Amino acid sequence: MTRYVVRPMQFDDIDAVGEVERECFTTPWPASAYRRELRDNRTGRYIVLVEVTDEGRPAPSGRRQEVSGEPAGGVRRAVGQFLRPFSRSTPVPTMVANERIVGFAGMWLMLDEAHVTTIGVKRDLRGQGLGEVLFATLLDLAMHLGARRATLEVRVSNYPAQALYRKYGFHEEGIRRRYYSDNNEDALIMWSDWLGSPEFQERYRQLRAQLEERLGDLVEIRL
Repeated sequence: MTRYVVRPMQFDDIDAVGEVERECFTTPWPASAYRRELRDNRTGRYIVLVEVTDEGRPAPSGRRQEVSGEPAGGVRRAVGQFLRPFSRSTPVPTMVANERIVGFAGMWLMLDEAHVTTIGVKRDLRGQGLGEVLFATLLDLAMHLGARRATLEVRVSNYPAQALYRKYGFHEEGIRRRYYSDNNEDALIMWSDWLGSPEFQERYRQLRAQLEERLGDLVEIRL
């Protein structure tokens, strides 16, 4: 059985994140950029999507079976650890042979704005809602951290990503000309409405419920 866990990105994850990123982008961030973000950027929040293949074996001794009092399974939310910046004292999850990183995402929290900086999922796992899980988790974190709005840039040709963002209420508010260095493609600047508004909250609640119904017990959030 295969399931997925979303958890904070750690230094030991950087090489695996780089492999996934090279599948997603023609100009991926170097490993040094991720190390700098995790070590020095107090506004940054980065998460990874870990594929876990149980293969009928029990979890190794000491592995957490519950998070914040909630049983494993379903799309769970536990965001307490993200209420403070990452540091070297953050416990590092031990990757085992039946786990691999298959996705990642990140954002910056600047005053009351959340800026989504990156998001990607391995090519063979796209279309299953896993990218949406990462995006929705970032929005959840942004709201818990007090952000009023969220923003991002997206290629003008990336229609699937634009559709996902519009699904969550993001809309175009500008364009950055020749933003992407690989082909000088323009970027749309997209913004959410006020994250605390009743309209956004209701939309988000409905979309999360649909996502949980779609994925069942396949995804767990451990933050």
